[in-house]
Amino acid sequence: MGYIEELRKLVGHRRVILCGSSVVIRNDRGELLLQERRHPAGRWAFPGGLMELGESSEDTARREVREETALELGRLRLIGVYSGPDALCSAPNGDEWYVVNCAYACDEPLGEARVNDGESVRLRWFKPEDIPAGLVRSHKLILADYLRNERMKE
Repeated sequence: MGYIEELRKLVGHRRVILCGSSVVIRNDRGELLLQERRHPAGRWAFPGGLMELGESSEDTARREVREETALELGRLRLIGVYSGPDALCSAPNGDEWYVVNCAYACDEPLGEARVNDGESVRLRWFKPEDIPAGLVRSHKLILADYLRNERMKE
């Protein structure tokens, strides 16, 4: 049983603060990898998830990407840390949490992306200008910061 399951045994569905990581992964064609999530249904997001005890935020990013996409990651660059009232999440079972999300960028994906767990419906590479409108709200902020950082590098 993982940390979050153990925590939920103690606190039930009450709101808690949890830490997580997500990754904007760019391939050599300049496309960004998104996953269509089962929850919330029909929404797109960058791969990522919640931290386990003893993990660093980078370890979390690498583990979650591996679990969800079967990709290994090269060098990670911090995009930013996202938190606050807009970071409230909920699960179908009634669990609620605020997430402190460390978002990273990686231009060195290793392997072939494929759905590797039950959290994803599908994975798809998108040109930045073709990102679907159904991107989860908090990841729209990450995308905007990522694209701004990329323009500043040019």
